Amino acid sequence: MKPKDASGSDEIRQALEAVAQAKSISTDMLLEALAQAMLAAYKRLPEAEEFARVEIYPDTFEIRIIAQELDEDFNVLREWDDTPNETFMQRVMAQTVKQVMSQRIREVERDQKYEDYAGREGSIVTGIVQQVDQRFTLLDLGKVEALLPSAEQVPHERFERNARLKAYIVEVRKTTKGPQIVVSRTHPGLILRLFELEVPEIANGIVEIRACAREPGHRTKIAVYSNDQNVDPVGSCVGARGARVRMVTNELRGEKVDIVPFSDDPGEFVMRALQPAKVKEVRLDDELGVATVIVNDYQLSLAIGREGQNARLAGRLTGWEIQIKSEAQLAEEEAGYAEGEWVEREGGEMVWVPADGSEAMSMEQYYAGPGETPDEPATSTGDSDAPVAEADEAMAKIDAAITDDDDPVPAIDAAIVEADAATTDDSETVASETAAPEGASPDQVDTDQGSGS
Repeated sequence: MKPKDASGSDEIRQALEAVAQAKSISTDMLLEALAQAMLAAYKRLPEAEEFARVEIYPDTFEIRIIAQELDEDFNVLREWDDTPNETFMQRVMAQTVKQVMSQRIREVERDQKYEDYAGREGSIVTGIVQQVDQRFTLLDLGKVEALLPSAEQVPHERFERNARLKAYIVEVRKTTKGPQIVVSRTHPGLILRLFELEVPEIANGIVEIRACAREPGHRTKIAVYSNDQNVDPVGSCVGARGARVRMVTNELRGEKVDIVPFSDDPGEFVMRALQPAKVKEVRLDDELGVATVIVNDYQLSLAIGREGQNARLAGRLTGWEIQIKSEAQLAEEEAGYAEGEWVEREGGEMVWVPADGSEAMSMEQYYAGPGETPDEPATSTGDSDAPVAEADEAMAKIDAAITDDDDPVPAIDAAIVEADAATTDDSETVASETAAPEGASPDQVDTDQGSGS
């Protein structure tokens, strides 16, 4: 169909080009939006055909509405020009086109913003703090805003308005109001991206960060590996006089960063991960995934770290459960019953069965240590139970007096006097047993009392 001249085509072309330049939207997308707007306005006419399409000629920007007749299989039987008159095009359709175009432009802008950040998950962005709240912090990234939830913030870290901040993109959500970008300051990926910005060897792939363990706001450990034997991975990350790692630490607001060389040998890797402590020996249990680390006595506290932080981060970094022991602790275990297992007997009693086949031990015997016996409760000997029996007999008389006598008070008083006498006799007996025998010297008394205690 040959295009016809239409008034206002130059104005339409100029308006579309101005909008495309101002909104950074391609002209083709605007033409598509214009076609949809014109078709929606045409459908509102009482005499509009059920099936129609819009043609826009890019040379003249002339708009034509082509009506269609379709069969049952939706095949086009014929087409004809059903463009409304000029009055309708100028008056009736103007407002509809304006509304639809504005809506479509907003949708295109939202889609473009989403596409700009949809593929950037896992990257780092720099924003300006716009709003600080207990629930979240808003960062201005330029065209969009990023949301920093409180769960993704370092504890006790405070931000000031208009301050520049780097964050790690963890999620990009598509909403009706535009893309919602969720960022984090606690994600371990933030450490990796900060080192990529500061260390060219990492950005070029010469040095790799193989593992990372972090406790946000306190300490971070990273394991680095060099693909070039001539490049020191640790020195590359530290930089001259610590300049590179200092930039990362400043961005993390004082969080300490430990850089250790990676090793394919698990034992060597565990040993390096516990730096700055010096490890003497590492024993690995592949089945349980436990690494027993032996250190000198004076290195024990350094290996464990403050509140176990060094050992905890080393375990996350290596993937092993790390158990740290000093040489003294190891010697005590090896001298005792280090090898064996706890077995539950029929009565429910737990006993320790040594691996060497020796006699099983109760829990009291085990914790008493080798060569020792557990403390046993003192047992009475001789006639020491007699005063107790007399006191029990006196209490029985009191009960009988209360039950049988009409006036039990005299009988109770007599029974109490008898019980006090039994207690007094008991105390005198104990005193006489502990006194020195007649004719014994003071040294002998001391010796006897010491052996009895």
